[in-house]
Amino acid sequence: MSALLLPSLSRGQDGSAARVAHDSLSTISASEARIIPPPPNYKFPDGQTFVFSAEWHFFNAGSARVTLDVVDGQQHVTAVAASAGVVNTLYKVHDNFEALFAPHTFCSVQVNKHTEEGSHSRQTEVHFDYLRRKSVLDEKNLKTGELKHAENDIPECVTDMISGFYYLASLSLQPGGVNSFQINDGGKTTEVIVHVEGREQVKVPAGIFQTVRVRAEPVSGALKGKGTIWAWYTDDANHTPVQMRSKLGFGTLLFRLQQVEKQ
Repeated sequence: MSALLLPSLSRGQDGSAARVAHDSLSTISASEARIIPPPPNYKFPDGQTFVFSAEWHFFNAGSARVTLDVVDGQQHVTAVAASAGVVNTLYKVHDNFEALFAPHTFCSVQVNKHTEEGSHSRQTEVHFDYLRRKSVLDEKNLKTGELKHAENDIPECVTDMISGFYYLASLSLQPGGVNSFQINDGGKTTEVIVHVEGREQVKVPAGIFQTVRVRAEPVSGALKGKGTIWAWYTDDANHTPVQMRSKLGFGTLLFRLQQVEKQ
């Protein structure tokens, strides 16, 4: 159920001109999977919180809130997901995530997770050691006290499942475009292929939006074959996420933007 937080991120940019230099790099082949640094004048949506409702087979499944701000010069993402309704009865979820990534490179720096899912409760910390090209995971089972330590290889720059959609929203997202990048959450690095499928008008509680529909699918690593994400971003310079659909083994989760809160 941690995938509740995958489709939750976006970013805005001051005008389309800033994307021009970025566009020539933003469509790459799968063999060239890498994180592309943002343009010099890129602006993040600091101080904004995206509030989503979640639906499962037309039932209320819960909610998710995602906020971006700046902490000690790093981009700081916080996300909270909580189940509700029928889903809460079947499988209770209350997850808190935090991530830090470098604003000039999009490289993830650290991920912290407190997850309560069903009968499981865990505290997880992941640090990215780029000098050694390793992700370093330390996890505690809060029910049994069991500790886990793991290190896995990473490339020169990775994003994570929380920050990845901020990265995706920085690209040009032109219909027909294909992008490839790598994510790591402490396990094996996963390559994600992204297809910009087309433009579409979408109606959600926050309003009616002209959007671009994006399909993201893991094709290698720990997440291969475990689900496909569709995300609808506004078809403007902001690329705000207004709707997400996650096709997972237990069914399809639909996320719809309720509102954008600004500090």
